[in-house]
Amino acid sequence: MEPTVRPPTWKTLLAFSIIYFVWGSTFLAIRVGVREVPPLLLASMRFFIAGIVLFAWLRLKGTPSPSRREWAAASVLAVCIFVLDYGLLFWAEQRVPSGIAAVMLATIPAFMALSEILFLRSQRLTLRLAFALLVGIGGVSVLVSRSLGFGEVAIDPRGAVALVVAAMSWSIASVLTRKLTLPSSKAMSSAAQMLMGGILLALAATIFREFRGFHVQAVSRGAWFALAYLIVAGSIVGFTAYVWLIHHESPTKVGTYAYVNPVVAVIVGYFLGGETVGPRTLLGTLLVLVSVVVITTTRTPKPAAPPLMKPLQELADREFRDRKVERRASRPPEVGRSEVRGEGADRVSTSAI
Repeated sequence: MEPTVRPPTWKTLLAFSIIYFVWGSTFLAIRVGVREVPPLLLASMRFFIAGIVLFAWLRLKGTPSPSRREWAAASVLAVCIFVLDYGLLFWAEQRVPSGIAAVMLATIPAFMALSEILFLRSQRLTLRLAFALLVGIGGVSVLVSRSLGFGEVAIDPRGAVALVVAAMSWSIASVLTRKLTLPSSKAMSSAAQMLMGGILLALAATIFREFRGFHVQAVSRGAWFALAYLIVAGSIVGFTAYVWLIHHESPTKVGTYAYVNPVVAVIVGYFLGGETVGPRTLLGTLLVLVSVVVITTTRTPKPAAPPLMKPLQELADREFRDRKVERRASRPPEVGRSEVRGEGADRVSTSAI
């Protein structure tokens, strides 16, 4: 529903600029950070600190704290989103350029569409959607292909697989979100997931012994700045801008960041990170973006109800008619009321139900 008072244009442009360019540039910040800080530890620090700040801010505003059940649900989603998705992203950026990583993660809408078709069965596989999925697969294949290198260095297959699994884990989270009990406040729900994600990532970093051989004194200012940028700009400021836009703009407009972020990441990686951008990267990026645009702009029809529902509905209708007849038979006759008029009145009351 559109708000009665439109916010100033400069605020809207600023918020869009943040989710476009800040979020797009975080991929290079991750790559800078993982050069000196173990990936899971870096991700843990980012989301734990950001989660604490957002949680404290919301509590000061009077937002209720999640219940035990909601904390449990947030923990489940944190495994999929933060441990698997972001954890694998941070790990993969040790081996894959930041621009390529952003493009690979842009396939999330494709995996979400597959989840809705295969698991939720809330969408149908139309020709348009099938075309978009095939184009997306083709784009990823171009990015990881060794035979279509066009002179570019081949991507580490381990990093590519990790990014595909990361995108898949996000789609799994989208399925679980509809089945779990989460806080009514979207902001508090995200803060709880960030906080639990940071804790679980720290546990994962401990399991994989990332603390061994890591010395804080050896971390350069550049890596610390990258971490601060991820926390403040990427998580806190970016999240605040995103929530503000959700309340003032349509989801379709807000969702356009999915198209812009990979392009920004490739450009920033090229100019600031010294990453190579050749024909393969450009072709793969173009195919993935075409896939994302088609998928996010497709309104596929919902599947028909299962055949079992038809006889059940017929049985319910028949029982309803029988009860109506019984009520009419037990009703005392009214003077001046015809049978045809009575049936019409019943039809009106039924449609009102």
